[in-house]
Amino acid sequence: MESQTETHRKQKKWLRLLLFPLPLQGHVIPMLQLANLLYSKGFSITIIHTCFISSPKYPSKNPHFTFHSIPNGLSKSECSNADNLVSFISLLNANCAEPFRDCLVKLLSDVSDEPVAGLISDSTWKFTDSIAKSLQLPRFVLRTTNISSFLALAALPLLQEKGYLPKQESQEEKPVIELPPLKVKDIPVFKTQDQEGLHQTIAALVEQTKSCTGVIWNSFEELEHGSLTDFRYNFRVPIFPIGPLHKYFPVPSTSLLSQDQSAISWLNKQAPKSVIYVSFGSVASIEKSEFVEIAWGLANSEQPFLWVVRPGSVIGSEWLEPLPKGFMEEIKERGHVVKWAPQQEVLAHTAVGGFWTHSGWNSTLESFCEGVPMICHPCFGDQRVNARYVSDVWRIGVHLENKVDRFEIAKVVRKLLVEAEGHEIRDRILQFKKMANQSTQQQGSSYRSLESLVSQILSSQSQGKL
Repeated sequence: MESQTETHRKQKKWLRLLLFPLPLQGHVIPMLQLANLLYSKGFSITIIHTCFISSPKYPSKNPHFTFHSIPNGLSKSECSNADNLVSFISLLNANCAEPFRDCLVKLLSDVSDEPVAGLISDSTWKFTDSIAKSLQLPRFVLRTTNISSFLALAALPLLQEKGYLPKQESQEEKPVIELPPLKVKDIPVFKTQDQEGLHQTIAALVEQTKSCTGVIWNSFEELEHGSLTDFRYNFRVPIFPIGPLHKYFPVPSTSLLSQDQSAISWLNKQAPKSVIYVSFGSVASIEKSEFVEIAWGLANSEQPFLWVVRPGSVIGSEWLEPLPKGFMEEIKERGHVVKWAPQQEVLAHTAVGGFWTHSGWNSTLESFCEGVPMICHPCFGDQRVNARYVSDVWRIGVHLENKVDRFEIAKVVRKLLVEAEGHEIRDRILQFKKMANQSTQQQGSSYRSLESLVSQILSSQSQGKL
């Protein structure tokens, strides 16, 4: 029996989709996963990307895509300041609007043999809304966070009105009545000198969500049913929870950072479910004092650990310079430190028994899908919301909520790896693993949502011809 994809590709004219990711690892990865998924459904794919992520490996690993680079207007120092997310994203939005429009106009005129069905933009690109409208191009947005954290962002004006913001240290443990189960300290915030300007930008992006052709989520119905119900009530726009995106089929590595395969060689020598894997993502930074506490906490836990320390992630240091004297001698073969690891492969390894994470959504989903319980150490933004849901709603992890302390770290690591509570958490997350894997199978909720997305794209493209 001929598949839908084969039927589509036998047509004389394919339909082309234009995808525009934000140039940060946590945004590029799901966008390229989505690109491969839609390619499997018969669409031609063009990736518009900024020079910030220009690399020969993208075309070479994805020869079935067309890549178009646009200038971002950033200096080397501004590119290296990507840790300051708010400033970095603001500069990108200011600099990329005109080059993006020029690129889009050219592509729309150049691909007459492959009609453009629509644009899929990262939700953080503010200018794509007005440009797509001016060109009468259907615009879908990919949100790389989950639905629960988006609803928290959308509620920021209300929370400010109710007096939750700006946050007061004495009120941090207070529950947010309007957004259970969140506490005041979980409200997503970002470091910036212009909080009011940031809130206005977020409000504008939320408003633009209401006018797009559809919202694509890297999540699934069974996981966030309540939040999806709230979203559908408040935002009358088609939504497509089609995640976990990485579970449909294997795709080439899309990491912006070089992966150290020695992590896997080291894991091969460890006992099953014995290792705590530690990684705080591709953006978050920590103080030297926290770094030292983490190091001694891992050592004092007396459990094997694989620790990712991204160069430059310890403020004021190149890499491992702040490690306490005698630390490496203390841990010997019990620990392994790398600059970056192939995370999906690590989490799927039988030796890994827990994941100490910054609670970014990609990492959280990957841990779900491999049945690995988590220690949550959120840094900013949506990570705080993710951590609260992991610990208090889904109950598949432990939340490190207080000041980073070596004794608390050692206690929590042992709790997750060797104590009864950790075994109970592992049993629960295995149910979520099953749920996530089923969602992307034929007749699963995400698979059905993907089929609806394809239909919506085709319908929107047809209407655009009228």
